[in-house]
Amino acid sequence: MTPPEEPDFAEDGRLLFAGPCEFIFGNAKPDDLPALGPAEIAFAGRSNVGKSSLLNALTNRKTLARVSHTPGRTQQLNFFALGGSTPDLARLRLIDMPGYGYAAVGRAKVAAWSSLIRDYLRGRTTLARVFVLIDGRRGVKELDEEMFNLLDRSAVSYQIVLTKHDELKVSERAQVIDTTQAALAKRPAAYPHIVFTSSHTGEGIAELRAAIAQLLYERNA
Repeated sequence: MTPPEEPDFAEDGRLLFAGPCEFIFGNAKPDDLPALGPAEIAFAGRSNVGKSSLLNALTNRKTLARVSHTPGRTQQLNFFALGGSTPDLARLRLIDMPGYGYAAVGRAKVAAWSSLIRDYLRGRTTLARVFVLIDGRRGVKELDEEMFNLLDRSAVSYQIVLTKHDELKVSERAQVIDTTQAALAKRPAAYPHIVFTSSHTGEGIAELRAAIAQLLYERNA
């Protein structure tokens, strides 16, 4: 018997992110999360790592997520419905999480964001994976390690997306990937494959779309 042919995840990812994508919910309170629905993937990272730019590049939009040079601009969990003729029929939800680390707000606000993130991660059965963005120029920092610890404790699958690919020399890129892989070596919830992206040049965007399409396929299999 001939085994079934593996899907073309690159094409599936392209089609998935070419579909409708709408903002559906903004949540700033731990007790006010939206009802469970389709699978969710969340994007986390230090303030100003490029989450908004990456979401815009993934979805071929310029203003899906606000791009700002002011750290801490994303101040809630922003939910987007991807695919489907209506948000209720979406194939996937994208969640833009508040940046962690330095932010141009007070400590009380940062503490509230931290609580919000912890509550979202706890027992969210529809959460398929968190994509943690790391600035390729900076590498993994202490605050990133703290996020890894939280995700490991929460038993939430996470995958590293390196950003700013275009701002590194060719000779530096392999070393950044090797160093990042070493930081993940003994982490139980970390997915081992790292995607290196540039929202400016488009490097790695198709690869990331394909990885998300494969994740959705395997979850629904």
